[in-house]
Amino acid sequence: MRMNAPTATARPPRAPALLSVDCVEDRVGQPPDYAFEFQAMGTVCRLRLCSPSLQQATQAAERAVTEVRRLEAKYSRYRADSIVSRINAGAGTGQPVEVDTETAALLNFAAQLHAHSDGLFDITSGVLRRVWNFGAGRLPSDADVRALLPLVGWQQVRWDGGSILLPQAGMELDFGGFGKEYAADAAAAALLGAGIEAGTINLGGDLRIVGPHPDGRPWRLGVAHPRRPAEVVASVELHDGALTTSGDYERFMEIDGRRYCHILDPRTGWPVEHWQSVSVTGPSCLAAGALSTVGMLKRDETHEFLRGQGVGFLTIRRDGVIHEESV
Repeated sequence: MRMNAPTATARPPRAPALLSVDCVEDRVGQPPDYAFEFQAMGTVCRLRLCSPSLQQATQAAERAVTEVRRLEAKYSRYRADSIVSRINAGAGTGQPVEVDTETAALLNFAAQLHAHSDGLFDITSGVLRRVWNFGAGRLPSDADVRALLPLVGWQQVRWDGGSILLPQAGMELDFGGFGKEYAADAAAAALLGAGIEAGTINLGGDLRIVGPHPDGRPWRLGVAHPRRPAEVVASVELHDGALTTSGDYERFMEIDGRRYCHILDPRTGWPVEHWQSVSVTGPSCLAAGALSTVGMLKRDETHEFLRGQGVGFLTIRRDGVIHEESV
């Protein structure tokens, strides 16, 4: 069964966003491309917008950035006032937390993907970061990992479509597996609402296309080599939709020649090792990002799973073998 990602709807802007801007391309007879850069969600973010004027492009960019930062504040686990922190604070209290319709749509998506990924996509697994510190350069003990596994499992969560309860003290939800991708889709909706019909959004490597170049050309996007970051291993042309990549190179440590990455199997609590990276093209960044993460976890079943979702993909196996399929 294919996943149905919720649609992001842009909200009215509340405050201007600080941006750096540059005109990156000015083709004869075509609107110029304006590039904007900003910081959000712990990463560098970039917009490239085709617009007849800098003023229109800047106003549209400010709407998009404001939307990204709204979602960052709403779903960040680092903010005590976020909906995620309120849900987590209620773990083990027996008191359900009511959520708004936007959050409900995301929770329904997470529940759907958990069911159809055989439990591999699990937004309760973020609790495992308590023992995995990739900056420390040392492994947790088996006992420490096993001690957290009873707190992992979406099937334990009491979710009725309007309110949610984490039954055990210490359980957590973490939207880090799809929050940035959802924000990219919301930014695209904001840009379209501001009259931008051609451009790209790059939120820390998650790429969302707003529409093709004004002359109809697709955007040419590169897939980074997971072992040689300055190199592109493949390129993808898209008129619309998204390209996302999950890999073992984003956060990792190497011990005795073995790589341990930040993508953890919720069943074992230990990092995946089968793939260097999985890239997915799809209609939305939210769907593509979730599927690329599941692809990293599916091991030998990844290709069959992604074919069943009707998306294009490129995988790089641990031994460097590349496989690509388009739709």
